[in-house]
Amino acid sequence: MLNAAIQLADSDGFQALTLAALAQRLGVRSPSLYNHISGLPGLRQELALMSVQQLGHALTLAAAGRSGGEAIQAIAAAYTAFVREHPGLYEASFHAPDRDEPQLAAASSATLDLLLRTLQPYPLTKAEALHAVRGLRSLCHGFASIGAQGGFAMDFDPGESLRLTVAAFLNGLQHMGKMQ
Repeated sequence: MLNAAIQLADSDGFQALTLAALAQRLGVRSPSLYNHISGLPGLRQELALMSVQQLGHALTLAAAGRSGGEAIQAIAAAYTAFVREHPGLYEASFHAPDRDEPQLAAASSATLDLLLRTLQPYPLTKAEALHAVRGLRSLCHGFASIGAQGGFAMDFDPGESLRLTVAAFLNGLQHMGKMQ
């Protein structure tokens, strides 16, 4: 059932994911879904958890065996690829009914820890590293969102644009203390 929900969200958009649409896709009646989930909020919570877990796994695989800038470049590429492949599932992570639910909080923390470890080679305080994580996430989200909307129509490779932008971001991290 969750795989069908992911497919529906990815193909038709997260907002199109309703119990009626899911039931129709599965060829069942909506009330029978309640045997497996606690309504639309429960389904959204499950998808948010899957989103954070799967994105975290993709980023972990991308960073494996790499460090510093090479790891961050791989993470940025994996992030944007995940969003491209699973736009509806990715959007689910922003619509969790309970952001403090323990499993979701743990998955989010694991991804944050990965990013903070990857940033360790840079001369950053703890606070600066947290700001850098926000910046990297925003950069990746922006690239993925613009790409999903067809915003990279020019005859330039968006992957190369991402690589260059991340390189500029990383260069800025090397000089963070001097910029304040």
